[in-house]
Amino acid sequence: MTSSAVSLSPVTPSLAPAADVTRFGMIALATDLTSEGDLFRLLPQEGTALHVARVMNQNPTTPENLRKMGPRLTDAAALLEPVSPLAAICYSCTSASVAIGEKAVERAILAGCPTSAVITPTRAARRAFEALGAKKIAILTPYLIETSEPMAVYFLDHGLEVVKLRCFGMEDDRDMARVEIAGIVEAASEADHPDADALFLSCTALPAIGAIETIEARIGKPVVTSNQACAFAMAAEVGMVDRCAPGYGRLFEMAAS
Repeated sequence: MTSSAVSLSPVTPSLAPAADVTRFGMIALATDLTSEGDLFRLLPQEGTALHVARVMNQNPTTPENLRKMGPRLTDAAALLEPVSPLAAICYSCTSASVAIGEKAVERAILAGCPTSAVITPTRAARRAFEALGAKKIAILTPYLIETSEPMAVYFLDHGLEVVKLRCFGMEDDRDMARVEIAGIVEAASEADHPDADALFLSCTALPAIGAIETIEARIGKPVVTSNQACAFAMAAEVGMVDRCAPGYGRLFEMAAS
């Protein structure tokens, strides 16, 4: 059969009703190996959707390299605009939220895609500490010292007392994503302090959510991780915290009770 003999006309299919779905956005780093999967696991499984765009980043994760992401955030957010409205957009980089500045992150994302809430891991962690009634915290990061110290300053500037700070001294976020659970548990236990009300495991690359309950049982106090806090903050924006996945620490247990 020759092409001239083909008779072609469009067939119009019927469309199903638009689903009642709460949609969240996320801007992950180009090298992200952890946070995208963590948020899929943590956010409510029914009635929600997570849409992910990526932003180019460079290693090593020095403050200088982290700041280079700032001008790129608007274009990354614009990739999410076709699926808006979005209940919240999460920028999934804890250390860059400090290096760039939360207000600058928010402005850049809103310039690319409208949303009712821009979530950063640092702001989400503060929200988690407030919910837990924690005023004194210990911090464990996988970062270099020069990237870890501004994290402590950030929380001090926002009224929290940092009683201990420890870091792994790693410079590549892809390596941070390969830290074994047993190593996270041991390091977290050592990073705890008797005066701390809660322990913060910073970094969305760190595969820490699977260690939360083990660490909490060992140290006897709440553990907050970057990805856990982001899911908590995103779900809280739409009143869904009690529908988040169980088994990820006192933060969600408190909301469900």
